Parts: sequence; C-alpha cells; structure tokens
Amino acid sequence: MPEDETRCRAAARPLPPQAGRDAGRPVPGPDAVTGPAVPSDPADPATHSGPAAGAPSGPPVPGAPSASGTPAPSAPPSVWRTRLLIAGIALAALNLRPAITSLGALLEEVRDGLGISGATAGLLTSLPSLCFAVFGVMAPRLAKRGGPAPVLLAGMAAIAAGVLLRPFAGGTAGFLAGSALALAGIALSNVLMPVAVKRWFPDRVGTMTGLYSMTLALGTALAAASAVPAAEAFGGSWRAGLAVWALPALAAVLLWLPLARVRSGLRSGRGRARTGGPGAAGDRELPQQRNGVRTGAAPASESVPEPADGVPRATRITRSPTAWALGCFFGFQSTAAYITMGWLPQIFRDAGLPASTAGALLAVTMGLGVPLSFLLPRIAAGMRHQSALAAALGLSGLLGYAGLYFAPAAGAWAWALLLGISNCAFPLVLTLIGMRSRTSAGVIRLSAFAQSTGYLISVPGPLLIGVLYQHSGGWGLPLALMSGLMVVQLGLGVRAGRQRYIEDEGRRPLPAGPAARTPAG
Repeated sequence: MPEDETRCRAAARPLPPQAGRDAGRPVPGPDAVTGPAVPSDPADPATHSGPAAGAPSGPPVPGAPSASGTPAPSAPPSVWRTRLLIAGIALAALNLRPAITSLGALLEEVRDGLGISGATAGLLTSLPSLCFAVFGVMAPRLAKRGGPAPVLLAGMAAIAAGVLLRPFAGGTAGFLAGSALALAGIALSNVLMPVAVKRWFPDRVGTMTGLYSMTLALGTALAAASAVPAAEAFGGSWRAGLAVWALPALAAVLLWLPLARVRSGLRSGRGRARTGGPGAAGDRELPQQRNGVRTGAAPASESVPEPADGVPRATRITRSPTAWALGCFFGFQSTAAYITMGWLPQIFRDAGLPASTAGALLAVTMGLGVPLSFLLPRIAAGMRHQSALAAALGLSGLLGYAGLYFAPAAGAWAWALLLGISNCAFPLVLTLIGMRSRTSAGVIRLSAFAQSTGYLISVPGPLLIGVLYQHSGGWGLPLALMSGLMVVQLGLGVRAGRQRYIEDEGRRPLPAGPAARTPAG
C-alpha cells in the first residue's frame, strides 16, 4: 500500500538533532568534523565541549557549553576571567622593558659601584638582544606543553627574581647572571604576548595589541624617568633604584597565578583545529573556511600542514629577499633601540646634564612610542608602499645623532624627540611583517625568521659602542658608527617597504610536491 510504504520510509529516516538530544544521545550537527577525541579544558569556553556521555550530572558551569552544545546563558566567571586576562596582559607588558631602561639611567653608578669597564658595560647593553635570540626560540616549544599562560607566569617570575637579585648578587658576574635571568623571562614573554592576544582575544586583536604596545612603551618610559629619583629616595643607592622594579613584576606573578590554569593556548588551538571550531588553524579562518566549516579545498599556500619538526615546507623563507630585508631591518632598528636605551643617558651626562635630567630625556625618547605605536600601523596600512615612512624614520635618527655630536646639551630635548621618532621603526617593522605574507601561517614563519635573525644581528652593536667609548674617551667615534648603522637601516627599510609577498619569492625554487609529481589519470 502507498500509505504503508510512506510510513516505512518515515520510520527509516534518522532522528533530527533535537530528537537525538531528547533521547540522551547527542547527534553531531552539520558543522562537526570527525576525528580523535581531544581533551578539553573546562576553563576554556573555546575548547570545552560539554560533559561526556554518561558523566555524572552536576550544576552547570557558567560560561561553559551545556549538554546541548550551546553556551550557558550566564557567564560571570567568563567575564571575570576576561577582565583578569586584560589586566594580566597589560601588567605583563608593563614589565618587559624596565629591567633594561632602569639600568641605562643608572649605568654610570653601576659601573662605579662594580668597577665595570666600558667593554663590559657594552656587554651589558648587548645582553638583551643576545638573550632574546637565545631564549625566545624556546617559548613556542614550552607553550605547546601547557599553553602560554604558565610560560608567561614563569617569565614574570624570572623577571622579578632577576631584577631583585642582580644588584645584591655581588660582583660583575653575579650582576650579569641576574640580568640574564630577568632578560630570559622578558624573552619568553616577548614571544608569547602576541600569541596570548591572538588566542584569548581573536576578535579584538587590534585593540589588545594597541593596549599591549602602549603599556610596554609606558613601562619603558616610567623606568627611565624614575630610576634615578627612586635611587635618590633610598639614600642614593643605585641597588635599590634597580631592585624596586621587581615590585611590578611580583604583582604580575600574583595576577598570573590564577590565569595559569587557562589552557587556551597552543594545545587548545590544535584541539579546535580538530573539532573545526572557531580558532582552528591558529585562530584564523582560511578563505575556504567560514564559521568553522570547510567549503572547499584550500590553496596550496594555506593547506600544507606544518611538519613535526616545525620547519616550513610550503615556502622556503630563506630564499625570499623580502624576508631577509625585514630580518635585517629588524636587526638594525633593534641595534639603534638598545644603543639608545643603554647609552643615551650617558651621552647626556657626559655633556654636563644631571642624572635625573638624562633619565627624563630617555623617558621622552621612549614615551613617544605610546602614541606613535597606535598611529604608525594605521598610516602604514593606508599606504601602498611604506618605503617613504621607513626613510623618514631613518632621517629622523640621523638628525638626532648629528645633534648629539654638535650640541648634545643645548638641544637635548629636540634630539630626544627626534630619536624617539626614529625608535618607532619597531612598530613599523611589526606592521610590515603582517603585510608581507598572504597567509596567517606565513606571517608566523616570517615573524619568527625576522625576529630571530634581527636579534642576532643586533647583539654586537651596543658592545661595539662601549668598546669605542672606552678607547676613544668620547662620543665622536661611537656616534659616527651609530650614524653609519642608521644609514644601513634606512636602506633596508626602503627595501622592506616595497609591496612584495614572501610566498611569491620563496616558493618558486621549491621542488614540486607529491601531488604535482603524480601522473595524471
């Protein structure tokens, strides 16, 4: 009978998702992607998938998905954790430069107190670049095991311990060891702060990056301006003037202790990639993927998986002239920045200015990064080529060096402003890194290559300045070297500012993949 046949067909149809849930068996929706089960963390709403089948029932966790797969309506803990993360990121960024700029403001007192030579002082000012190159590469591997939050907590603890111990360690070796410990924590945090912003605030990357950059520049300027007054408040003790900067780092440690349980880092990112949820593939959506659903095959530039050893295969970045230009540009701007942070107060003090004024001048130089960190990326993004912007920053640095040579005391504030403008090559190069790749994966590889290459290039610069200063007894030769390095930086910035993509330059020399070698048919 037709009616019986219709009823049989209806009975054979699968239950709709709602019926399946009512029966106690969750039915995957159309967005689900099959694959091995991934451990989820209840603290991370992006990775938690609700209670497993057969799990004992209990009160719903606010902010976590319910058994139906939809988030619970009330989420006070999630709001609280979000605010705590914002405060944690801001406070962590505040601690990423005081260990460097406070030393620059008190470098003469440290040299006199420890009997440090000019060459050793140059080593001290080169130590940040060296530690960033050595310890920064460890951060991604450490974060894969427990996420970025525990590593950031360890970084803040290392900063607090190093800053607190180095003035009282006794002798030059102890001071160097304490400085290296603090700088190792800064290196780990340097690398993972952008990762934390991307993981926890994927829809507010620009806002949170601006907050992170602003507080980093604010901490840099505050330490430079208040290091000498802090030492004077403790009876002229340079040891206390340096050690006091362990207090904000200790505050960051206390703030990150509860956040260390947030496991929404690199591991949970892999979990989301398997489940097809938001944030898969490194918190980005491929052009062929919208709302977690694959709509077609991704292009080769984005669908090639990363190998287990972490070496990129889709694009050989070392064959890209743009990647090398960016890496070298990053290195020379880092050289100029660490020379400024380490030696600019000494230049002003040798010109006859008091220590407090020299620290304030360094604070002005560093403080310009607060507003310009917001403006420069916007300006650069609106330009087809950024070469003119890089050239303008380089010319500003050359004018500042010329002023330091001819009239260091008379025009001190003008030279500090010019060097502050020139120092904003740092946000420019970060912006260029994001503009010189077609894919998110390419940006990650380019960033790692440019920063590791750049920090290695910047190691000898401050050391050479210290050696020249010690042997010449003045600032003529050091300023000549600084000007020569700035000319090279200008040329590299012009080259890196051209609109190019590393995929277009680095992929052509690679051999064809297995699919290309497979005969047709």
